[in-house]
Amino acid sequence: MKKLVSFLVVSTALALPGLAAARPVTLTTTLKNYGGDGAYLALYLTDANGAYVRTLWVAGKKSKYYKHLTDWHRATGGKGPQIDGITGASVGAGRSLKVTVDLADALFDAGYKLNVDAAAEDMQDSPRDVSVPLTTAGAGKPVAGRRYVADFSYGL
Repeated sequence: MKKLVSFLVVSTALALPGLAAARPVTLTTTLKNYGGDGAYLALYLTDANGAYVRTLWVAGKKSKYYKHLTDWHRATGGKGPQIDGITGASVGAGRSLKVTVDLADALFDAGYKLNVDAAAEDMQDSPRDVSVPLTTAGAGKPVAGRRYVADFSYGL
């Protein structure tokens, strides 16, 4: 009996990492030459019902401006501690932001969406400037944004 229990414990420990497999995904956001200062961006994930799941990256370090990333800010309740360690500088007009995040395989082709909220100083906010389904078929295919984002893509 002890051998059976030991076997089950070891086999379970070896199998679980495979069930929770993740892959690195590179998110690339290129901004238009919109003629303003650097943009703040929030890249985040929503589920099949549109509910907030997780923040992937925030470009722009001054938290007092996060309220202008309206959909993301509302979804997170404006809680700064959720984004510790996943922030960087704002992104200049005409420039690109490229970040790599680990996403669980189970998120692909399951109704999840990648979203980008954008805002630039003294200019109109752009909630969900991009909202794209997270699918394996969509990888590498650029999607045009609505206001500040020229294109957004993700690569596996």
